[in-house]
Amino acid sequence: MTVRRSALALTALTALTAASAAFAPAAVAEDSPAPSVKKLASGLYGDSDPTYDGVYRQSLALLAQHTAGVEPAAKAVDWLTGQQCADGSFAPFRADASADCDAKTPVDTNQTATAVQALAALGGHDEAVGKAVDWLKSAQNDDGGWGYVPGGDTDTNSTSLVIGALAATGTKADAVTSKKEKTPEDALLGLSLKCADGGAFAFQPEKNGDLTANEDATAAGVLGGLGSSLVVKEGESAAQSACEKPADARAAAANGAAHLADVLKKDGHLTSAMPGAEDQPDIGNTADAVTALYAAGLTDAAKKPLAWLEKNGPAWAKQSGPSAWAQLVLTAHATGTDPRAFGGTDLVAGLNATGPAPKSAENAPMAEDSAKQVADEDGSQIGVWWIVGVGVLVGAGIGLMISLRNKSGRK
Repeated sequence: MTVRRSALALTALTALTAASAAFAPAAVAEDSPAPSVKKLASGLYGDSDPTYDGVYRQSLALLAQHTAGVEPAAKAVDWLTGQQCADGSFAPFRADASADCDAKTPVDTNQTATAVQALAALGGHDEAVGKAVDWLKSAQNDDGGWGYVPGGDTDTNSTSLVIGALAATGTKADAVTSKKEKTPEDALLGLSLKCADGGAFAFQPEKNGDLTANEDATAAGVLGGLGSSLVVKEGESAAQSACEKPADARAAAANGAAHLADVLKKDGHLTSAMPGAEDQPDIGNTADAVTALYAAGLTDAAKKPLAWLEKNGPAWAKQSGPSAWAQLVLTAHATGTDPRAFGGTDLVAGLNATGPAPKSAENAPMAEDSAKQVADEDGSQIGVWWIVGVGVLVGAGIGLMISLRNKSGRK
């Protein structure tokens, strides 16, 4: 959903240390105590410090509940809308939401774009959504894309999330142009690798301008190139299975999907390479990749990794928190899999248990044995933390820990 990014985890931590003084909200400044989540975050999903991912994980949770036919608790929605700044932007977490945002409030495009998608899906928040979209448009870079923070270098993940926000509000991305008449499509094309280099997407150009394939960015770029929000519908027809010179962002997305299909052939999952640690399966990014493959119509290539996710995903979500539960719910939705029986686990029950009880659900309330199954499930797979701004975080030099996609989750 998005930048979840085990391979960049340690880099993100370094960026966090270096930039915390400049970007930390008043509630978490160096001379202030860490926020008491239970005291300050009533209505928030998850019980860990929301400083770096509060709005993101809340938005993802509400969006996933909506796709599963669940009406979220009013106070959960109120928590999210209460975090918005007067100019329409969102920061990850404002301990005192009654205080005005100022130049030191660390607003970003990722939290804002994800909040737009959640509130647009829920309905009844036209003013908040409209202001947020206007702010996102104002943060567009000259190349047509978006960075994690206004003025930050364009990256694939942030650009794709904003495209998803535009799509969720019925706005065509190619109608949103920069001062230099560049579109989001132009930005994504500039971040796609040539077929000779695999046809994937890079997160951002290297300092020398080179592009390096990044699976996390590729999964995001596929959705962005297809003009899709985080709520994915299976592609109407199969995309090409081999790379072709892209004429537009949609063709670049098809190349990216073909790249993901090729990478997933071997093990049926992606792998995270943490500096100084052994490689391990990357569950969040695998979920992102499966979602991207279904969006592009490469459903056959997604079957093996989807089966792997059904086996390994629930235990990871149990350890990783609401964002991970939500991510799996969205993957189940994209693939037409029942989120209440995903590998034998009720993902919806798992998500609902991390926050305020929802108002209602299309299906009957979860049975006691279903809830117990989630609570008792053996957590044998240790999840990798991710959050939507991880890769961008590195490029922008500000801190966000990775919980997404792992694309992914924080408690």
